[in-house]
Amino acid sequence: MDLELNGKSALVWGGSKGMGYAAARRLAMEGADVVIAARTEVTLQGAAQALSQDCGRTVRYVVADITSNAGREAALAACPQPDILVNNSDGYPPGDFREWTQETWHQALDMMMVGPIDMIRRVVDGMQERRYGRIINIVSRSVKVAHAELGLSNGARSGLVGFVAGLARQTVRHNVTINNVLPGAFDTDAQARHIDKLARQTGKPADEVRRSREAGNPAGRFGRPDEVGALIAYLASAHTGYITGQSWLIDGGEYPGTY
Repeated sequence: MDLELNGKSALVWGGSKGMGYAAARRLAMEGADVVIAARTEVTLQGAAQALSQDCGRTVRYVVADITSNAGREAALAACPQPDILVNNSDGYPPGDFREWTQETWHQALDMMMVGPIDMIRRVVDGMQERRYGRIINIVSRSVKVAHAELGLSNGARSGLVGFVAGLARQTVRHNVTINNVLPGAFDTDAQARHIDKLARQTGKPADEVRRSREAGNPAGRFGRPDEVGALIAYLASAHTGYITGQSWLIDGGEYPGTY
């Protein structure tokens, strides 16, 4: 299928590794002009170089932090009029809500809710004027199946999804769609950190925790980042102008519900 992304501009947050990297790679392979944004320049440089070589086209990068105004401005200076925006940020490791301070909550909200919403605010009017826009938020399965130890993510990411539900019904008339991707357990650095934290909490070896989590998934494995990248590229394509305000589970069937 031709996704008709040739020449489209895409800004991908967290594009230096994991699911963000996979999304940037797939978008670039489909012909989009991609800028990846993250906080660590060394990692970004290596990612941009690898993506450029792999995709046969230049992938640029910008050092930026989605939690700050300066970071969001820097990202848009590097990609002033994105046709595609992928909001993606780290989550917080599992913990006990009794230990989370007000400062911790504000940091989580800036990272997983306020920052992405402000990015949407900054780009959505231009997308509507140009009659093309695809905004995809990488959130988490935890907004649909909450885990007590992931309360920061449950709360902040649910706020983003709730906000999108209203706005997405206004922008679609102008061919601007906003959707969410809800990954389950994927084979990423974030998953490795999560497993290490659980191993310390339970006293079990990390390998044992990993095998148990994989075996508990109907697919019998963790997801591959490229699977998320492919889904994001499809949602960013010219073929999805009638899909908006939706949350796409990609979790190997782990969510137990019918709807």
